[in-house]
Amino acid sequence: MSAPWWQRGVIYQVYPRSFQDADGDGVGDLAGVRRRLPHIVRLGVDAIWLSPFYRSPMADFGYDVSDHCDVDPRFGTLADWDALAAEAHRLGLRLILDYVPNHTSIEHPWFRDPAKRGWYLWHPGTPDEPPTNWVSNFGGSAWTWDERERAWYYHAYLPEQPDLNWRNPAVRDAMLGVLRFWVGRGADGFRIDALRQSIKDDQWRDNPPNPAWREGGDPYAALAPEYTTDRAEVLELVALMRDAVGPDRALIGELYLPIERLIRYYGAGLDLPSNLHLSSTPWEAEALGAHVAAYEGALPAGAWPNYALGNHDRPRIATRVGAAQARVAAVLLLTLRGTPTLYYGDELGLRDVPVPPDRAQDPWERRVPGQGLGRDPVRTPMPWSAEPNSGFCPPDVQPWLPLDAEAQRLSVAAQEADAASLLALYRRLLVLRRAEHALALGDWSPVRARDGVLAYVRGGRFLVALNLTGHKRALPLGSLSGAVVLSAAGDAEGQRAAGELRLAGDDAVVVRLT
Repeated sequence: MSAPWWQRGVIYQVYPRSFQDADGDGVGDLAGVRRRLPHIVRLGVDAIWLSPFYRSPMADFGYDVSDHCDVDPRFGTLADWDALAAEAHRLGLRLILDYVPNHTSIEHPWFRDPAKRGWYLWHPGTPDEPPTNWVSNFGGSAWTWDERERAWYYHAYLPEQPDLNWRNPAVRDAMLGVLRFWVGRGADGFRIDALRQSIKDDQWRDNPPNPAWREGGDPYAALAPEYTTDRAEVLELVALMRDAVGPDRALIGELYLPIERLIRYYGAGLDLPSNLHLSSTPWEAEALGAHVAAYEGALPAGAWPNYALGNHDRPRIATRVGAAQARVAAVLLLTLRGTPTLYYGDELGLRDVPVPPDRAQDPWERRVPGQGLGRDPVRTPMPWSAEPNSGFCPPDVQPWLPLDAEAQRLSVAAQEADAASLLALYRRLLVLRRAEHALALGDWSPVRARDGVLAYVRGGRFLVALNLTGHKRALPLGSLSGAVVLSAAGDAEGQRAAGELRLAGDDAVVVRLT
């Protein structure tokens, strides 16, 4: 039996606002994504995950949905989606949509319909005291008083994003219908946003304090979200979503959870409960090795792992570890066992871009300023060329966020002309992964995770060794031997490896074992 496509495949996340502006307004759109599909094909990935493009007031840039079954005019039309889906499928790419089930926009017709009050989480009370101590992910109380209703409504995120009541059968029917709608229009899978928040405690109990929190930290983390996230009933919702999309569509769940909690979602119907731990694990051999070993050891029988170095909410990998180690990170992501998700621009080494306060867009930054929680720096436009605005939008148009100061140097055009570029390394890694069964689907065996070196064997055929330092390191090979077929630094390829593997600083190698 052949493996499903999402096991062999590599996923590429596109943030549509920042990928390519096709209509000249400084904001990326679906037609722009379609225009740039050749880049994604040449990169060598298998699927595109599109962040939300649904109709929205954009209080949270598309994650506040006012119509789940339409395209926001900023991004185009349903016809633009149909054209994108047709062209992507013609090119052999699959499309994964961001499904937002936890909440809607405050401007959604459902929230404005008095007959649908039971579709949301309302609680009686008086305007002087919220019903519970629950806090918003974006800071402040998660409760907002509505004078018209003379009641509080709950929002895990912004007040403009009221949470749906998934215990209401009518909500379930409507939101499962959204999945069926997009399956009918060509979606190959769904990434389920904020999945762990989708059910809240029906006894309205206060969340307990988080003993690890310290003053000055993220306000949301001051409480342990015991009664507002990861409730047992969430697993029931996953099963319903699986039934709605059928067995062949990929289901990915956004779940910021410890490994022991994360793996519970495999049995519920998710193909890939998102493992986002690499985006926060210290960039040290011991820490990375311990995470991979613990994750591999915890997976249920038949479960398939997955990894990501970052996304639209997390710092970019080149900012976290530096430009030299970003090459090492590329080798790590694309040689671990499991499905990797690559964030747009990471193949170029894009960095977090400083955004002046007067150009800040992210509501998180506006609500909790000065703490580095804003996500604008990781969402800046993709640089394509040496033109003004790097080909993202017309030269005389201000892009919605500023580009990297080094955008021309980091651009696709500049790196395509450089055989030693990071883009070239990603392409070579993806060619190797696609060609070698052991790297795509083979098992994982640890070799070393100390003294700055992380090493492991894939499928009994390849040794992967990563030097996480800027200094030379040596890896004793014991009985292992072979030839270097890929080097992140490019200097070691073709060398024989026997007895001891010498690693240059900031290098990572893939050795074909003999």
